[in-house]
Amino acid sequence: MNLLLLNHYAGGPAYGMEFRPHLLAREWVKRGHRVQVLGAGFAHVRAVQPLAPEARTPRDEVVDGVQFRWYPTPAYAGNGLGRVRNIAAFLAAVARDGRRLVESFRPDAVIASSTYPMDFWLARHLARRAGARLVFELHDLWPASLVELSGMSPWHPFAQLCGWAERSACRGADVYVSMLPKVHEHVAARGLDLRRLHIVPNGISAADWAAEPPPLRADLAAWLAEARAAGAAVMGYAGSMGEPNALDTLLDAAALLRGQALRLLIVGDGHERERLVRRIADEGLAPQVHWAPPVPKAMMPSLLAGLDLAYLGWRRQPLYRYGIAPNKLMDYMMAARPVLHAVEAGNDPVAEAGCGLTVAPESPQAVAEGARRLLALPAAERARLGAAGRAHVLAHHEWGVLAQRFLEALAAPPRAA
Repeated sequence: MNLLLLNHYAGGPAYGMEFRPHLLAREWVKRGHRVQVLGAGFAHVRAVQPLAPEARTPRDEVVDGVQFRWYPTPAYAGNGLGRVRNIAAFLAAVARDGRRLVESFRPDAVIASSTYPMDFWLARHLARRAGARLVFELHDLWPASLVELSGMSPWHPFAQLCGWAERSACRGADVYVSMLPKVHEHVAARGLDLRRLHIVPNGISAADWAAEPPPLRADLAAWLAEARAAGAAVMGYAGSMGEPNALDTLLDAAALLRGQALRLLIVGDGHERERLVRRIADEGLAPQVHWAPPVPKAMMPSLLAGLDLAYLGWRRQPLYRYGIAPNKLMDYMMAARPVLHAVEAGNDPVAEAGCGLTVAPESPQAVAEGARRLLALPAAERARLGAAGRAHVLAHHEWGVLAQRFLEALAAPPRAA
C-alpha cells in the first residue's frame, strides 16, 4: 500500500518529538509499504526544525526508507494567534500541493494525524481525489483539551472550529484510530460507528534499545555516583516540565522525605522549568533534588539504568477519563524500572503491567508514602516489578506490534455507505 500521512508535528531522530509518525512509518516500510509523511517546517515540540525560518519552498528527505516532505510555516511561541497562523499555513501549503501528491504518490490510504482535527478536511479532499481510504488518528481530544486543560471558552471560535472538525472525522472517516483507550462514549456521541474504532497506543522500539547506548553525560554520571556514595537510592523523572506533569507535587513530596536515604533527579525542560528550578534553590531542596537538562533519546537507557525508581505524575484532571498514553512511561518500562505513578484516569498502564505502584495524583503525602513503600521492598521484588513492565511493553507496545495493528485496521471491511 501507499500510505500518505499528514502530521503537522512529525519529528524524527534528527529533530526530536513527535516520534510516533516516523516509528510507525519505519515499520510499515519494513513490511513493504511506501509511506509519505507531510510535516510543518516549524513546530514547537521539536528540538531542531527541518526548515529554516526563511525557507519558502518545501524540502524532501528520506529517513529509514520513509519519505518526508516539510512545508514552510511561520515560527511561533505559545498557544496564541501565532500557532493558529502556523496551522493555517501548513494546511494551505499541503492543499496547494494536493494535486501533485495524489498524481505522483497515488495513495491507497490518507491518514490525518496532526493532533488538531482540522487536517481531517484536507485528508478527506485528498482521499476523494485519489479514491483512497480515509483514516483519522486521534492524539488528543480537541476542543475538550483546549477547554478543560487550557481554559478556553467552549464558545470561542477556535473551539467551535475544532468541534466541527471532530464531528466531521467521527462521521466521515472510514477508519478511526485512537491512541486514547477509553474514548468510546465520547466519539460515539459525535457520530462514530464504534465498529470503525481501533485503539493503537504509543510504544517503544525494541531495536533502538538493543544497541549499546552512549555513555551517560558526565554531569549526570557524577551526580549519580555522589548519591550512591552517600548511600541514597534515586528516584527519577525524565520528561517535559509543564503544568500537566504536576512536578510541584514531586517537590512537595521531596520536602516530606527530608532526612531519608532518597534523592530525586529531574531531567527535562519546558515552560515550568525556570520556576521549578528556582523552587529547588529557594526551598533548600538541593542536593536532595537535582535538575539537569534533557539527554538525547539515544542516551535514555543509560540514564534510566541509574535509577532505582521512575516517577510519573499527573494533575487531577477529568479529561483523563478518556485514558492516557504517555511516551515516557514506555521508556520507564522498557528500562525495567519499577514505577511510582500518581494518576487518576480511565486506564492505568502501570497497574495493567503490574510494574509498580499507583497513588493519588496531586497528593505529596501519597507520593512520599508510595516512594517509601517501593523502597521498602526487597531488591529482588523491585527487580520483578521492573521485569514485568518490560515484558508487558514488548508484548503490547512494541512499534512492530502496533504498526501491524494499524495495518489490520486499514484492512478492516469498509463502512457501509
